[in-house]
Amino acid sequence: MTAQTRPAEPAEDMTLGPLPWRRMGGVIWRQHRFALVGVAALLGAAAVYLWIVGSSLHHAYAAAVACRPVGSPACQDAVNTFNGLDNFLSNGLIVQVLPVLIGTFVGAPLLAREMETGTFRYTWTQGFGRRRWTLAKLVALGLAVTVAAGLFSLVLGWYYQPYFSTGNYALAVVELSPFNSGLFDLGRVTFAGWTLAAFAIGALAGMLIRRVVPAIAATLAVYAGLAFAVGGFLREQYLTPLVTTGLNLTGSAWVLGQWWTKSGVTLSQATMVQVMDPIFARQIPAVPSNDVHLFKQQALASTVQYLTRHGYTYWTRYQPGSRFWPFQWIEGGWLLALSVLLIGGTAWLVRRRAA
Repeated sequence: MTAQTRPAEPAEDMTLGPLPWRRMGGVIWRQHRFALVGVAALLGAAAVYLWIVGSSLHHAYAAAVACRPVGSPACQDAVNTFNGLDNFLSNGLIVQVLPVLIGTFVGAPLLAREMETGTFRYTWTQGFGRRRWTLAKLVALGLAVTVAAGLFSLVLGWYYQPYFSTGNYALAVVELSPFNSGLFDLGRVTFAGWTLAAFAIGALAGMLIRRVVPAIAATLAVYAGLAFAVGGFLREQYLTPLVTTGLNLTGSAWVLGQWWTKSGVTLSQATMVQVMDPIFARQIPAVPSNDVHLFKQQALASTVQYLTRHGYTYWTRYQPGSRFWPFQWIEGGWLLALSVLLIGGTAWLVRRRAA
């Protein structure tokens, strides 16, 4: 019996150490290269489209800003051209599906496919170990999709920049608040954070359910519920909102609520409609009609001033635009912490799972 054919002695087996982490790199790439290429292709195609459409948007905005005098017919035509480019991307909702798509088609099948097909019985008996195997895959793929999403968010930030520019209100062009429920998630910090969270949710769902299609459905449901809860309730509480009676809020401010009071009593919306309608109608003849946007704003301002002089107070609860980046980091931070917790929980479940 030669050294090549002689069976290993038990003592020799016990001295073998675990395989190094670097050996998993090639395995991860071979097993998940199609998913990673798919993510790159999806985000790359979306980035190219945003660049093509965004070039026209930026040119139209630059023409509207540079036009003088502002109230001239030529400048109004330039503003109308920019406003006319408002498309299905402007509210950001269509782009918000990208993180959950990555989570469902990369994260959910990651462990669910192994469990569903039974290949985990072979994979987990190899020299790398089930816990290290799981962590290597989750960390490597999670990092890959997060970096890809972060790079894509740079294109998103460039595309939406004209809508967030200061001075849009005076030009009567379309202006969006960066706190807009459809756009805040697309920030340079939060888009990557939501993508990582979707991936981690999908991985945990796959391990719990152990079937690919149900895990995908669960990932969609959990992600949608979390996004709705954050956008509708949690996000506005990151920092204590401010309250003002002023009317000069910038377009970047996030208005959370507005109400009228008189003599310390809060008035209902129906009551204020009955009070304001006749006053608003009286303000109309005194307002120039050549600019509809300016026309409405001046009429509303005159109505509010009239009511203020007669004992009414208009209150606004809001988050100032200067808090955009603190909010981005707050949301990105807890999304990262949530993702780490979910990935750790997934690895713990794998360790407990009997082969």
